[in-house]
Amino acid sequence: MLTAANLVNAINHLLKNRTYNYINPKTKGIIKIVSVKIPEGPITIKRYNPYKGDTLKSAKEESISTQMIWRIANAIQEGQPINFDRVLGGSYNTRSVLESLLAHTPEFYYCYPGRIEDINSRTSIKSGHKHLIWIPDMPHALGVLEKIETDIVISEIPSLDVFYDSLVLPKSNSHEKLDIEMSRRHAQIQIALFMIGRQLEFRTWIAQNDKGIIYKDHRLGEMDGVIVSLNEEKLMQAYDKAVSAASFIDCIWFKNAKLMPAVMEIEHTTGVTNGLTRMKNFYDVFPPFPTRYVIVAPDEDRNKVINEANKEMFKPLEARYFPYSSVEELYALCQRRKLRGVSEEFLDCYMEPTIVS
Repeated sequence: MLTAANLVNAINHLLKNRTYNYINPKTKGIIKIVSVKIPEGPITIKRYNPYKGDTLKSAKEESISTQMIWRIANAIQEGQPINFDRVLGGSYNTRSVLESLLAHTPEFYYCYPGRIEDINSRTSIKSGHKHLIWIPDMPHALGVLEKIETDIVISEIPSLDVFYDSLVLPKSNSHEKLDIEMSRRHAQIQIALFMIGRQLEFRTWIAQNDKGIIYKDHRLGEMDGVIVSLNEEKLMQAYDKAVSAASFIDCIWFKNAKLMPAVMEIEHTTGVTNGLTRMKNFYDVFPPFPTRYVIVAPDEDRNKVINEANKEMFKPLEARYFPYSSVEELYALCQRRKLRGVSEEFLDCYMEPTIVS
């Protein structure tokens, strides 16, 4: 699995005293790397078109953001072509720059996989669009563009957009350190986790101070599938201290009154330590029980999550990392398909272990 740091490091090895072409030869502009911030960006570049009289000096500096780099890193799988426009949904005006710079690094090639087209029950293979493909076992020379031929064909489906209805945050919202948009994002991810849980036939505990969030004209705490009181949950009834410790944990999934698939803390820019501490407090007063202790956080916070989860005091949790992109990928799947017969181990495909041996 590639990370933003892998991509940034690859681009950092490109020479800074030269310019780079775009993959598409019809694009006459050229790219100059100004600076690369290790480990995860941003990358500062200049781009200009000398055929129009532009110069390096007159070109403005632009940024390839850490967030965009992470979105691409999460989409890359060895030997599978990716289309930057589809992954990024047309956002980020430097996406073609990132694509071109990566193509100049040894492990990336560009290619034109075939495109399957179904019209009136007839299938044909059409010439495809430009893609990037990661082939780490067959590196090419640094600083050059290399095209690779491929027999891969792609059946394009609409991108998995995720839709949230409007929500209203309670006036006494608990996330005092977050501004309104950050609080809203926190609530959206909380709702996505609840909806995923409902699709998988889990009952969900929502933090006591977040039950007042109004979603689809209903308070979150009153929605079908949300646990009203932890004291009524069979697994918790005999453990008053555990009930108290769990009250302000963002989200806990329960199943069949016998299982607890996951205990989850959403950390949106406020730091990971608070969430890990809340989960560890619960862990310390609840009998040993098979579950997943999970930090849910933005994709660009991966290193922060791993570093904090590996601190000695938190290691017993064996915490997992559930990036926002994976939450929303699973939520999008739930929105489009009625998942049935899925074991809770299915969740492990979306959650990354954090403990470094």
